[in-house]
Formats: sequence, C-alpha cells, structure tokens
Amino acid sequence: MKLNTTSQYAIKIVAYIAQHDQTPKPNAKMISQDLDIPYKYLTRIMAQLVDAKIIYSIRGREGGYGVLKALNEITLKDILDAVHESLHQQKCLLGNKACNERQKCILHDKWTKPKEGIARMFESTTLNDIL
Repeated sequence: MKLNTTSQYAIKIVAYIAQHDQTPKPNAKMISQDLDIPYKYLTRIMAQLVDAKIIYSIRGREGGYGVLKALNEITLKDILDAVHESLHQQKCLLGNKACNERQKCILHDKWTKPKEGIARMFESTTLNDIL
C-alpha cells in the first residue's frame, strides 16, 4: 500500500506544525519552503485540515497555524480522512482492473490480513506516537 502524495504531505504538514507549535506560529510560506511542497498545493491541503478541525489558522501579521487537539488525540487516520484517503482501497496489488471477492487476483486472499493490519496501524497511531 502506498499513500497518495496529498496524504503524504498532509501527515508531514501536521507533524511539522506540531513540532513548531510555539510563538510565532509557522505560516504557510515557511511550511511550504521547509517541507518543499508547492505553496498552492500546501494551502489546499491545509484548508482541508482546518475544515477537519485538525489544525487551526490565525490570520494577520502574527498569524500562522497550530494543532487544534492534543497530539495523542489525532490519529493518522484522522489526517487521512481529512484529505479523503481511504484505508480500504480496492486497488489490486498486481494492477488488475478487477480484483474483488468475485474476481480475485492470485494475491487477493493473502493481502487481506496485511491490509487490515495496516488500517489498524493508521487508526491506532497518533501524532504523539510518531513525534
């Protein structure tokens, strides 16, 4: 399983903000430069994270971004949900167009348990665990 680019960036952004949650708060330009994420792309992801109530923004000259909840209350799944990454992807490991219970690839049944384990890991891992 590979996370899409938006999801990878979202986790990096929230982790960065959590690590730099002091005064002054990190702003979008600083985060974009430090993480090497295109500014417009970063601001779209951050808007989704604000909407999901994972981070907050403060406008103005002294503004910036902060983490809205305690680090042990934000799971990686929360971040993935904010950017619409599904942990229950139906993509075939071997690239087949159809891979489901009716049309299984040769790895379909073997991949079920590892996929469930990965989903559990994202559901139980908090920002506090990775920082």
